[in-house]
Amino acid sequence: MSDATSRTLSVPLRLERAAIRGFARLPRRTVQRLGANAPVNRDGERLAPEIAAALGVLNRIPGSDFSTKPLDAARRQIEEEALVFADTFPPFAVEEDLLIPAPHGTIPATRYRAKAGESRGLVVYFHGGGWVLGSRVSTDSAVRFLALHAGVDVLSVDYRLAPEHPFPAAIDDGLAAWDFAVAQAPAWGLDPARIVVAGDSAGGNISAVLALELRGAAVEPCLQLLFFPVTDLSTKHPSYEEFRDGFFLTERQMDWYRERYLADPADALDPRVSPLLAGDLSGAAPAYVAVAGFDPLRDEGIAYARRLEEAGVPTELAREGDLIHAFINITGVSPRAYEATLRAAQAIEKAVSG
Repeated sequence: MSDATSRTLSVPLRLERAAIRGFARLPRRTVQRLGANAPVNRDGERLAPEIAAALGVLNRIPGSDFSTKPLDAARRQIEEEALVFADTFPPFAVEEDLLIPAPHGTIPATRYRAKAGESRGLVVYFHGGGWVLGSRVSTDSAVRFLALHAGVDVLSVDYRLAPEHPFPAAIDDGLAAWDFAVAQAPAWGLDPARIVVAGDSAGGNISAVLALELRGAAVEPCLQLLFFPVTDLSTKHPSYEEFRDGFFLTERQMDWYRERYLADPADALDPRVSPLLAGDLSGAAPAYVAVAGFDPLRDEGIAYARRLEEAGVPTELAREGDLIHAFINITGVSPRAYEATLRAAQAIEKAVSG
């Protein structure tokens, strides 16, 4: 086990986790009845019944909005939520805690390999959490899923967080992690030409920016995998209004993230913050962009995928219309989230096997 990602849940959280897993084992018909009144978005997509039922409960819990809490409490809440909803996995062959050298010191990371023997490639993964929250703990379940189902190593990176380290610290750490992965790949028995850059939400933003920054580098990503990425902090796209509240990620929380990530609000116009504003996207790594149908970030993710396509970048847009933001963290309780994340794992497998 990785010392960095191992956590012991309190008794109340263990009971909560048991209740959630019990819900996940309910007969499909029962779940469908519980979610019978699931909302439908403007595109005619209906929220998955198991998620509609869960949101009906979560939205009634007082004090669940992390943006109203002190920073330490918000960070602790995000990790605890992730552990409560985490999937279950068999023991992994490799869980190696590492320190990545960087100009400012070191960046903590953990490398995962599900099975002993040969791995198809490597994923350099950046967690979500608005550049302010999140960690290797909060993304542990998601990266294990990708490592297991894509048959790859995953390097999960604990980049520096804002507001202590505002933009561009996360991007600088991302580039340092990439250089480290390229240099270390042969020692891990991996081909540097088969490295994917990936992340969710803010981590998807970091990955998109890296795919642009690494154009022309000696080693470029063979795929950029972007889960519900932030691509434009300069404005609010229409999905912000449609999913302002009640669908896990809220407009208020995105405002809270933006205020802490950007020391200068004008930085929102920088393509390293808002890659959708980059003048030229051509030459970037092939892309797999997964967006959720009930997510404030949906429209900017779609817009970025379209711009990549227009620039001639091979791009697959996965519109997971019945899911919410952060669906990769609930594969153990949502069949639809499992299916959507499995498709992404298959995209990784295809990219590193090509």
